Amino acid sequence: MSTPAPPPVDEPVAPAVAPPAGGPVGGPAGEPAGLPVGEPVGEIVTGEAVVLGLRAASFASRILAAVLDAVVVGIVLLAAVIGSTSLLSDSSEATTAALGLSVTVLCLVGIPTAVETATRGRSVGKLVVGVRTVRDDGGPVRFRHCLVRAVTGFFELWALAGSPAIICSLVNARGKRLGDLLAGTYVVRERTAARHRPLPPMPPELAGWARTADIGRLPLATTTAARQFLARTATLNPSSREALRVELADALLPHVSPAPPPGTDPERFLVAVLVERRDREFARMERRENRTRELERTIGRL
Repeated sequence: MSTPAPPPVDEPVAPAVAPPAGGPVGGPAGEPAGLPVGEPVGEIVTGEAVVLGLRAASFASRILAAVLDAVVVGIVLLAAVIGSTSLLSDSSEATTAALGLSVTVLCLVGIPTAVETATRGRSVGKLVVGVRTVRDDGGPVRFRHCLVRAVTGFFELWALAGSPAIICSLVNARGKRLGDLLAGTYVVRERTAARHRPLPPMPPELAGWARTADIGRLPLATTTAARQFLARTATLNPSSREALRVELADALLPHVSPAPPPGTDPERFLVAVLVERRDREFARMERRENRTRELERTIGRL
């Protein structure tokens, strides 16, 4: 499907989404309250346009999680040192020192890396407090992220008693410590009172158009605002709902080609775009998992 050439900059583009009665498609002159389109709202949005509703963890919760983790790691380290010392009581000093260093690195770097990698960003302290570590884009952390955080934490948390981490966390907007800055991660709240509300079903009159439409990379802030708007339509007053749906549709329209059929309701256009984007992501993930399973079976037969 060929993409139509964009019109000249000095010519106004007529919107394909029909405006509500009494209001222009471009939205009101003033910014409506509740869901600003141009500013990020802080939530994490996955590739399938699902708002996770996770926000950066508070300083107190991060400190509490770090203290609990330090207690657990300290107990494991003490037990490992005592056990290794008793087993090698007759060994030379060099052997004992090498073993002590190995045990220390294993407990302070190896075990935290393995635990956070296996649990996708959780540790004992984070699990108790209800926080977890995620990438800057909201995705789950992987081995390299956990290793960078653990190696940096060996110096900033243990060698320097946590002072660099506390200072960095206080001055960073997301509460990042040095390890988070180097790894590209931060800690978010996992327990929240907000519940995820599924998207409305695909509008039947737009299903055929959505299947063939070219949906480009949608802006994070706009997608988040649209997702929140659809979850809160029942609680919005009519005037705000009318203004917001037009403004959000105008913001997403340049990223979709071809435009929806003339006369399409802006709100149903938003639903169609987000539902189709979610379904495509699910299909892409399923294909990837199928390829991975097929590769594993092929390797197993070798």
